[in-house]
Amino acid sequence: MNKLITIGIYITIFISSYVLFKSPFEGYISYFVMLFLFPVMLVRYGIPKLPLLIFLPLLVSGLIYIMAGDNNFGSFIKIFIGFFAAVLFYRYVLEMYDYDVPKLFEWYVKGCVIVSVIGIIQVISFRVGFKPGYDFHWIFNKWGVTQGGLGVRMNSVFSEPAYFAAVVGPAFFVAIHNLFWRTQFWMTQRQAIIIIIAYILTFSSLGILGIFLAILLLLLNYGFVKYAIIFVPLAYFGFGFVYNNVEEFRERYDGTLEVFMNQNIRDYDVHGSSFVLYNNFTVAFENFKRNPILGTGLGSQETAFDRYSLTRFADVIQIDFNKSDANSMFLRLMSETGLYGVLFIIIFLFKHHIPRTKSANDYNWIISNGILMVILLYLARQGHYFINGFPFFLWCYYYVSKSNRAALAEELGELSSVPINPSVSKKRKAVKHFPG
Repeated sequence: MNKLITIGIYITIFISSYVLFKSPFEGYISYFVMLFLFPVMLVRYGIPKLPLLIFLPLLVSGLIYIMAGDNNFGSFIKIFIGFFAAVLFYRYVLEMYDYDVPKLFEWYVKGCVIVSVIGIIQVISFRVGFKPGYDFHWIFNKWGVTQGGLGVRMNSVFSEPAYFAAVVGPAFFVAIHNLFWRTQFWMTQRQAIIIIIAYILTFSSLGILGIFLAILLLLLNYGFVKYAIIFVPLAYFGFGFVYNNVEEFRERYDGTLEVFMNQNIRDYDVHGSSFVLYNNFTVAFENFKRNPILGTGLGSQETAFDRYSLTRFADVIQIDFNKSDANSMFLRLMSETGLYGVLFIIIFLFKHHIPRTKSANDYNWIISNGILMVILLYLARQGHYFINGFPFFLWCYYYVSKSNRAALAEELGELSSVPINPSVSKKRKAVKHFPG
């Protein structure tokens, strides 16, 4: 039973490409896993205070803006209940496993290895013409084959390559670390290579952003000056190679520069995704200017879109994708939660980040920086608050920080009780503390 529960929990993270129904909302299979486990967890653990304190202002502001006509009750209640329930569910998951983040992260990495193997098989199957091996419509009903890359852009069990790039981001960070520093945290060298190959095969702009983000985080943790001579030229020539050889990335990159710098919103030669991002930026910014403190409430992005979208004008590119999720969680937070949500996530990331120099052990800083990757990638280009277990990563980021502080406090307490003796102190500082 424990194994089945664990598998069910990780299904909520990795499987978002199958829906049981589409009306009145999309019923992902992960929702039913949560629905099955949630009552038991609620009775066993009660409702913790922290989520209540965080969501109370969002509840009040949502109701106020419904009455003001800037939001509608259906959209608000759907997002508020879904987001709040997901945050509670994954908080219960951490409590169920005694807040043992390294163990939970280990299971997550195993899942990433599995979906990476499936992804590589997908690309190979396409090259040899074996359709059931690369077209998973026979398994998933919210899934599609994405052309590009080596004929097909790898998305494995995820609906899009970008979702793979976001969710597998932390494991990719660990894989890069293990490969270059010849370590085996949570995976062997062979498994690290599998994850890296799969990540590259997405040919996703978000994946490319993830690659550069992983390099940047490693540089910041190991010493920018010390390793810049290796990684900066690698990043520079890597960007040039990708720009010149990956058409999808080149079009998105050029299109984004064109639309943001020149406000070119009438030329259909601009990449559609670039316009979608710019349009949602315009909507979020206009809504934020008028409602800067608390936004207009969870679920209000669609109302704001109808009010401020550039597609209201007949001579503008008529693409209205991502009208409900803003194409970016940062933009959605800015629009729906205002300064409250934006400042919360910024303070949260800085306060609970564990740099290598302040880590009680190697496990803590690697987990922290790996999870930071998925959070930043979601903030950049994924607007859904709780798909693919996003709150799970937030709680892991929070609790590994708490665990690290406790370990450092314990070490400091032990050191303070030791007589001043340089040789003894030096040995004590080398002590490692592993949570769980």
